[in-house]
Amino acid sequence: MSKGGKPGPDIFDIERLRMIVALMEEHELSEVDLQQGDEKIKLNRGSAAPVYVPTAAPAPVAAGSASAPAPAAADPHANTITIDAPMIGTFYSRANPESEPFVKVGQRVTEDTIVCIVEAMKVFNEIPAECSGTVVEILANDQQPVDFGKPMFRIDPSA
Repeated sequence: MSKGGKPGPDIFDIERLRMIVALMEEHELSEVDLQQGDEKIKLNRGSAAPVYVPTAAPAPVAAGSASAPAPAAADPHANTITIDAPMIGTFYSRANPESEPFVKVGQRVTEDTIVCIVEAMKVFNEIPAECSGTVVEILANDQQPVDFGKPMFRIDPSA
């Protein structure tokens, strides 16, 4: 209702919501909160498309002696899965400073185990493991920034 007690335009009309979503996309907004009287609605847009990050090309191998090459050291992380940051934000290993961390090294996780929180634009996003296994390494530091795609955890799916 408007101030005079007369019915006002319904901000929750589907066409108006479509227009708001279009404006969110146009202005690259991820979230909008609307309120009309006692009615509230919160619109969230999915994260932006992944950003391509070029990787460095491997260095050329110099010509060696005619002897057989030394066997390469086995990559200790060859059979692990990394959980990467899905967005740019601040990494939190626990819900609050007094609580226990979501996960610890050696802990078994499943696909829906919450492993951390990434805060982006004052929104706290719970990050699930999305794989099963044992946490073998925590790569991110608590309350430090993480970039999109940065490895935060290393999981051994066979353990």
